[in-house]
Amino acid sequence: MAAGSQAQAGAAAGASVQQRVVDWPAAARAVQAAARHAAQLGVQVNVAVVDCGGNLAAFLRMPGAPLHSIDIAIDKAYTAASFGLPTGAWTDALQQHSPAVRQGLPLRPRFVAFGGGLPLLEGGQRIGGIGVSGGSEQQDEACAQAGCQALAQASEAAP
Repeated sequence: MAAGSQAQAGAAAGASVQQRVVDWPAAARAVQAAARHAAQLGVQVNVAVVDCGGNLAAFLRMPGAPLHSIDIAIDKAYTAASFGLPTGAWTDALQQHSPAVRQGLPLRPRFVAFGGGLPLLEGGQRIGGIGVSGGSEQQDEACAQAGCQALAQASEAAP
């Protein structure tokens, strides 16, 4: 199982919304799979997984990974989880918006608009995000994809 259930209180008494979130065993599998892929590529990276609320669920720093990319990995995961869009897709996505959005959104704190962040999905529902930083955009994206694949394989194997 890749996700746990989290109830969030609504404004009205007795109202709640069920929201699935990535659980810690799944988050740990994802960061480990991403790091294993990075090792195969010969790069040192930082890997972060956040739940759908942007809260850090798992983090792994490979020895030698750039220190500045710690926060970048976390912010890639945060951006992917918050919008449900791969961070590498933002260049094209922003072209569909007004100049104000194209200029303003990238200035938001924690917003990352280059490759390496992917939403984590289970059954078509967003349960979090994964972010990888320390390699090239293509390497970071491939490592993030490896983390996503580890979750998908675990979900398929679950009864």
